[in-house]
Amino acid sequence: MSPRWESDPDIRRGNQVTHDLHAHLVFVTKYRRDVFDDDMLNRCETVMRDVCEKFESELREFNGEGDHVHLLVHYPPKIALSKLVNSLKGVSSRYLRAEYTGRINRIGMGSVFWAPSYFVGSCGGAPLSIVQEYIENQKRPV
Repeated sequence: MSPRWESDPDIRRGNQVTHDLHAHLVFVTKYRRDVFDDDMLNRCETVMRDVCEKFESELREFNGEGDHVHLLVHYPPKIALSKLVNSLKGVSSRYLRAEYTGRINRIGMGSVFWAPSYFVGSCGGAPLSIVQEYIENQKRPV
C-alpha cells in the first residue's frame, strides 16, 4: 500500500473533517510562586487528563516546574481552545486549592491559583516554510 494511504493514529476523522491538531499550552502560577512539588504535579496531571477526556481531547504530554506546567494536547476542531483552557485552569485550580490548602496558603497565593494569562502554540506537521513552499508550488490553472 502506498505510504500516502497508510493509516496514521494521530489523524482523526469525522463526518466532514480530517484533522491532526496539537497545541502546546503553558500555565503559570499566580505571582509565579513556586508551589508545585512532584506529588502536586502528578495530581494536576490527573485532573487535566480528566478535563481533556471530557472535551474529547487527549493530553499527550505533561510536565512542569515549581511555578508552571506544560501540556501537549491533541484536540478536535470543534473545540475552542479558549474554552478548553478555561476549563483546564478552572477545574485544576478548584481541585488543587481544595487538596493542597495548607501548602498554597503558606505560599500566599490567596484564592487564585493560576495567573490570568497563558501561552498556546500550534505544533506538529511540517515547518511553515515547507507548507508555504507546498502551497506556492500548486498547479494553478491558467
